[in-house]
Amino acid sequence: MTTNTKKSFHDKWHNNQQLAFSETNCEDSEIFQWILNRNGFANIVELQNFLSRKRRILDAGCGNGRITALLRANSDPAMVEVVAIDLVAASIADKNLAQYKNLSVREADLLGDLTSLGEFDFIYCQEVLHHTSDPRRAFQNLVNLLLPGGEIAIYVYCRKAPPREFVDDFVRNKIAEMPYEESIQHCKQIAELGRVLSELNVKVSIPKVELLEIEEGEYDIQRFIYHFFMKCFWNQRLTPEENAAINYDWYHPQDCTRHTIEEIRQWFDNPGLKIVHESKDFYGITIRGLAQT
Repeated sequence: MTTNTKKSFHDKWHNNQQLAFSETNCEDSEIFQWILNRNGFANIVELQNFLSRKRRILDAGCGNGRITALLRANSDPAMVEVVAIDLVAASIADKNLAQYKNLSVREADLLGDLTSLGEFDFIYCQEVLHHTSDPRRAFQNLVNLLLPGGEIAIYVYCRKAPPREFVDDFVRNKIAEMPYEESIQHCKQIAELGRVLSELNVKVSIPKVELLEIEEGEYDIQRFIYHFFMKCFWNQRLTPEENAAINYDWYHPQDCTRHTIEEIRQWFDNPGLKIVHESKDFYGITIRGLAQT
């Protein structure tokens, strides 16, 4: 993780310690459903059944602990140990997760020596690997902690349509060296654009534009801009400050790789993992793999 990216996430979490925490753990929220569905679970019962077969769970790159809380709340603390690690926000997660039993939080670098953590039969590492300086090596570092028959579930950013790649990189380069207070003001403007577009509540029918990789279909106007031209995140259940912080999370870190699903499948081929679930949307790639016994 470069100095810029480390500072990005330090500033993000220390200025937004509860960011999306309650929404991630609220069953009727869009964020909750997106996490469940992209990982192949139709409902909370399916996730609970999956976790009931695990004994040690690792949340690798836990941020403020919002997913750690989800994993803990839906597994039996008497039977399942949960460990969370993060390089810059471990102290934030530790505070947010203090109420939970049989759960520990540690500071650790995904590219460092992780052997002291022990072995796990489920590792969750999502929205993290693409922010390391070597995502594939970080992935392999985690795979090395899997017990035979254990599973690892990752989510990484996918490559977007060319207009969005251009605009995203343009904004990222503009704000990369700005202090938090200045860059977050720009991200508030971007979130406000997302709000205005969302509140239009207009559907548009779009033809295929092959050169720009725009897919034919009917889109909400905000989603159309979001998918193909620029990230302008807006969720009406979050505050303007929280929406700005989520846009900041995308635009400020310079370590921000994007991948193809074919590339990520190759990651799972090399360590002898069997892919048991995969999902791709406009934003990223989710794959869950099983370690061969």
